[in-house]
Amino acid sequence: MGSTDNKLDGKARGVIGRVVTASPNHPLGDLYFYLTTISWPALLLIVAALFAVINALFALGYMLDGGVANARPGSFTDAFFFSVQTMATIGYGTMAPRSFISNVLVSIEAMSGLTALAVVTGLVFARFSRPTARVRFSRTAVISRRDGVPSLMFRAVNQRSNRIVEAQIHVVLARREITREGESVRRFHDLALARGRNALFSLSWTVIHPITGDSPLFGETEESLKASRSMIIASLVGLDESFLQMVHGRYVWVADEIAWGMRFADVLQELPDGSFSIDYSRFDEVVPAAAAPPPAPIGSAAQILPAQEAEDRGKRA
Repeated sequence: MGSTDNKLDGKARGVIGRVVTASPNHPLGDLYFYLTTISWPALLLIVAALFAVINALFALGYMLDGGVANARPGSFTDAFFFSVQTMATIGYGTMAPRSFISNVLVSIEAMSGLTALAVVTGLVFARFSRPTARVRFSRTAVISRRDGVPSLMFRAVNQRSNRIVEAQIHVVLARREITREGESVRRFHDLALARGRNALFSLSWTVIHPITGDSPLFGETEESLKASRSMIIASLVGLDESFLQMVHGRYVWVADEIAWGMRFADVLQELPDGSFSIDYSRFDEVVPAAAAPPPAPIGSAAQILPAQEAEDRGKRA
């Protein structure tokens, strides 16, 4: 149910550090989760390898017993393909078991084949039936003024022609901080959004966090975000109207991927019939903002005092 542009895991390992546990997770410890999350080529390779190994074991039993009619004596090839026919319940009629041991092996293999078919069918169905969200996030987040307020912005787009109903997005700032005791810890701060819900997410959505006095980004600079190894993490969830199931997407921006004093290029184009189209070629494009934030820290005295002085002059007038 994740987004195709989800890069949280790789970046998180690079910024936070790789997590090492005392008891490392083994694929056999959660086999179902492992088989439903690995890539399709890896799953098909595992299924093919198990199919070959199991048939080879049964073929070895048939060959040692010599109880397969019309098979060449001592031929592993004939025994192997007889095993394949038995497991797949094909039964061409050319070769057949003729001894008690071979009939027992056929019975065991037939039951094993039915069980394996049910398991593989369930895995394939589980992977195909799992809804996925094709939500694309901009590769860069920007900080510039929006309606006169310094704001952190990024945008997302639903790449499908359907809608995500009641989409909600949650944005978090993760950074390294020093406690009063001098301990270095990583803390997570929720970022309040100008609009965190979208009733019908079908086109582009520019997510805006106003950097006011209550914002965790208040007073931060480009250098301070890099020094604290900050990350902006976004998580979007919503109801896919086609599948009627919850889908989600997530993305992360490190400090180097935040463009200061920039804004996003316009990607929406109105067509003659009144509908809109999105120019994906410019989705990640940023251009200089009309009023870029000054180099002083956002929310610092260099920005706040002039505004207060102007307000005081207006009141005296």
